[in-house]
Amino acid sequence: MQKLAYLFVFLIVVSCSPKQTELKTGIWRGVLEIQGEQLPFNFEVKTDAQGTNLVLQNADERLLLDEVSFVGDSVNIVLHVFDAYLRAVVKGDSLIGLFNLNYDPAYKVPFKAKFGQDFRFSVPEQNQITKNFTGKYEVQFFNAKDTSRAIALIEQDGEKATGSFLTNTGDYRYLQGSVINDTLHLSAFDGNHLYLFEITQPNDSTLDGGHWLGKARFRKWAGKKNEQATLPDAESLTYLKDGYDKIEFSFPDLNGNNVSLTDERFKNKVVILQMSGTWCPNCMDETKFLAPWYEANKNRGVEIIGLAYERKPDFTYASERVKKMKEKFNVNYEYLIAGVNDNAKASETLPMLNKVVAFPTTIFIGKDGKVKHIHTGFDGPGTGMYYEQFKERFNSIVNELLNEKIN
Repeated sequence: MQKLAYLFVFLIVVSCSPKQTELKTGIWRGVLEIQGEQLPFNFEVKTDAQGTNLVLQNADERLLLDEVSFVGDSVNIVLHVFDAYLRAVVKGDSLIGLFNLNYDPAYKVPFKAKFGQDFRFSVPEQNQITKNFTGKYEVQFFNAKDTSRAIALIEQDGEKATGSFLTNTGDYRYLQGSVINDTLHLSAFDGNHLYLFEITQPNDSTLDGGHWLGKARFRKWAGKKNEQATLPDAESLTYLKDGYDKIEFSFPDLNGNNVSLTDERFKNKVVILQMSGTWCPNCMDETKFLAPWYEANKNRGVEIIGLAYERKPDFTYASERVKKMKEKFNVNYEYLIAGVNDNAKASETLPMLNKVVAFPTTIFIGKDGKVKHIHTGFDGPGTGMYYEQFKERFNSIVNELLNEKIN
């Protein structure tokens, strides 16, 4: 009789306990509201023995989000290596919440999502398309104080389109969208940056566009088709000041121990310095390239040192961010905490440089300890042939330096 009483109480507790919140597995369409505009993106929800995962989708890119937790009726999604998250109330096949930055609590963007929607932009049934946006364009962005140059790469297949923009300091990674009644819409959300483009084609060789960046920034731009369009040489933008031929520093590693290029372990080796930050998607792409490259080449007499410039000057905060990034990408080369992600302040940490133009910046040092090349920015995998050219140039430089004789 006593056992039956216990069973009865157990059944009452179970029946009264709130049901565990879940996300439906499959494709979702998310929307971020920025400046009165709707920025769409897609993600897939999966489950395994470890729990719930999300996969962010931008064109060919897939970013695994494996830190998903539930509290009450809400879900919290940590956005990859970035110090940011999505938090939303789960209502069956819908999500309603916010995109947040941990390091800037005031930065909040309305977020919603719907299960089962595999499209990005809503395309009407009677979609009139007479334009073809495919091509390479030389671009001018018009800012409040000046203009800046870029190259737009666009590929259109029917109403679907993908693309990227290359600038002096990096690329806009994977953009994806649709042509709707002769207007091209492209978007990207990588967990940190929010990009939305609206593009028209006045004639077969020109483009007019608007670019929304995050909560507050907007700029217009214009493009002209030009298959020969180029940008300034990435190895000419950052250089050593007159009178210098070496880089000198002493920065703490992730355990607080100071490291310098004069340390014995770097003697007579080719050293690659990667100026980067865990907040930087272009840096993420470069790290994805460098981590396996280092494993394949570290026994050839080459070392990589990552110089991290993080969102906060606090050492504990910065080192924890970098440790997480190293774990995510299986990075086995050295990382040092060098400063904060401000170009002017970063320039002060390496005063022998003319200036820090961009993150990432990659510095190649020969076996004699002298700087041989400095590459500003990074053309990532979203840029196609430009990424292949970067890898070819990178390997060419390293091979050249490894073959140099030390006097």
